[in-house]
Amino acid sequence: MRRLRVSHIVLILLCLLYFITYLDRVNVSTAAAGYAGEFHLNKTEIGLVFSAFAYPYLLFQIIGGWVSDRFGARRTLIASGVIWAGATVLTGMAGGLAFLLFARLLLGFGEGATFPAATAAMSRWVPKERRGYAQGVTHAAARIGTAVAPTAIVVVMTRYGWRDSFYACAVLSFLWVVLWALSFTEIPADHPRITAQELAELPVPQGERFSVPWWPLFRRMLPVTIVYFCYGWTLWLFLSWIPQYFLHSYNLDLTQSAVFASAVFFAGVVGDTLGGIVTDKLLERTGDLKRARSWMVATCMLLSALAMIPLMLTHGLSVSLLCLSAGFFFAEMTIGPMWAIPMDVAPACSGTASGMMNTGSALAAITSPVVSGYLIDRYGNWQLPFLVTMILMGITVFLAFRMRPESRFQGADVPGAAVRVPAQS
Repeated sequence: MRRLRVSHIVLILLCLLYFITYLDRVNVSTAAAGYAGEFHLNKTEIGLVFSAFAYPYLLFQIIGGWVSDRFGARRTLIASGVIWAGATVLTGMAGGLAFLLFARLLLGFGEGATFPAATAAMSRWVPKERRGYAQGVTHAAARIGTAVAPTAIVVVMTRYGWRDSFYACAVLSFLWVVLWALSFTEIPADHPRITAQELAELPVPQGERFSVPWWPLFRRMLPVTIVYFCYGWTLWLFLSWIPQYFLHSYNLDLTQSAVFASAVFFAGVVGDTLGGIVTDKLLERTGDLKRARSWMVATCMLLSALAMIPLMLTHGLSVSLLCLSAGFFFAEMTIGPMWAIPMDVAPACSGTASGMMNTGSALAAITSPVVSGYLIDRYGNWQLPFLVTMILMGITVFLAFRMRPESRFQGADVPGAAVRVPAQS
């Protein structure tokens, strides 16, 4: 029997991380059918609950990225996991809107550093030619969490109640923290099970990290951040409102709406995985990062916008399902190339760079659910939020060429005050 590589175990653990964090995020959308009625919330207030998570999530993207670069992904993710798991427990204990908002804020604080820290871990544990695949497959796991959540949460809700759905998610989170603490080492060479052959295939470890050149790095990553904001608007519209869209726009029952929502989200699973594979293959064949990253992002965003045009022209359940699934599929194909860009551009501080990029999505997570909820409340039209996201996708097609992934960030090569990679504890 072939021995499982340590780097594969690390990637599996990161996939589980992404799966659980998105299960924790999306369960609040499906569970809204329970707590919204109990607490008498309107659509705008539900949107506030959806977006509350994103305020601290936005704040701790860059901070969390720097912390993971400075103190390591192992310590960062252990601390983050304990916080977000505790926040999930508190969500189930909520007695009203204020407590719900507090619990979701705490969840955002706990999960703010997770993806930048995971990217920092990948920069040492994933070969350069497989970065797109690694980012694609981990985000595919996130979308599996997104797809599983509606149906799984409904099953728990109908049998035990909406509160128990959060307690179940919290148990999974605490278990993951234990597995990560027992299995992961910051430096591949420190792992007791790694072989010399596997170690030779991984990136050459750097004994020291350089201080982050904040302003130059921010300017370099700004176009990437704007593009990711436009993508994030689409993502958070889908994650927050798709279950409610099928429930109310077509007068389905809770179980039926969950099944249709899961079908849309599973299209994203395929898109994430395929996008990571395609971007790596393009890079392998052309050796051109601009084609493999920028061209691919622009093409997929255009196809995503085009796929949703029929949604604006007709009102039918089958058409909506196909359009939304295709739109989400192409949008998710951008994930592999987008998350590979911070490692391409600034490998020495990839945690911080990816945190800057993901700030765009976090800002979209704040605004997209609330704006969408307002549009639905104000006009009673469930199509309008999707029209907004199609316009943003069109803008992204042009902005994608400003990211310049082929241009290495020079500040990452200039030594500053050395910051040593933490010793394994």
